[in-house]
Amino acid sequence: MSNRKGIILAGGSGTRLYPLTLPVSKQLMAVYDKPMIYYPLAALMLAGIREIMVITTPEDQEAFRRLLGDGSRWGCSLKYAVQPEPKGIAQAILIAEDFLEGGPSALVLGDNIFYGHGLPELLAGAATRESGATVFGYQVKDARAYGVVDFDDAGKALSIEEKPETPKSNFAVTGLYFYGADAPEITKSLIPSPRGELEITDLNRAYLERGALSVELMGRGYAWLDTGTHASLLDAGTFVRIMEERQGTKISCPEEIAWRQGYIDDAALKALAEPLRNSGYGEYLLALLDKAPA
Repeated sequence: MSNRKGIILAGGSGTRLYPLTLPVSKQLMAVYDKPMIYYPLAALMLAGIREIMVITTPEDQEAFRRLLGDGSRWGCSLKYAVQPEPKGIAQAILIAEDFLEGGPSALVLGDNIFYGHGLPELLAGAATRESGATVFGYQVKDARAYGVVDFDDAGKALSIEEKPETPKSNFAVTGLYFYGADAPEITKSLIPSPRGELEITDLNRAYLERGALSVELMGRGYAWLDTGTHASLLDAGTFVRIMEERQGTKISCPEEIAWRQGYIDDAALKALAEPLRNSGYGEYLLALLDKAPA
């Protein structure tokens, strides 16, 4: 296993999705044919990360455990922690500090979806940087609603701002961040924002001030979706359905990723597929074995 460990932040109350999220965590809701949390989990797996901490609210953790288990069926190791109340994205680094054991990390938000040709290579490349921080820039039409990064031709960040009125670029910072081993110590030095949260933009800016913030671009062939509103949740599900039905392949399927990455063998994939036959999901997994070279 890589020494870089992953963190999925799946806390929060999901108020923008009320009343849908009154009885269930947002990250457990469906995005077409998979629970939402499968998508950020898949991103970490594609980066070669197999040791992952899932951070949830106290009341939702048992449901996540029932869904994901210990990760062993996908050749991964999943641990769990709670975020008692939302105190900022960067707080996840502190919650996971003991889990990280002094090593580098990758933090992903539980409602983000990433898709595109070359994504595994892009993520794996960022994962090889043992020091500093890497964020992923994605071009958007109106950057004022996002954290915005400006950068030079070499991919070095020049500035990073949170929801600027006049953005210096059209590249939004996605909800996926790679950090060196010093992330917990830097996070401890942050001053909470007026709303009492440890802001992820402040953590990224701290790396910027050290000259240690790199930017990887997700170009025109990529899709980055978040699912924080009713409209964006519907859009994400529609996008996944269209792409899967058109191409006959699944997006962010942990079983397939684990098999293709060599985390599990043919027999393990077949054992995962059999109980899922009736949904069509299992039939897809079994078809992978039929198409595999002898």
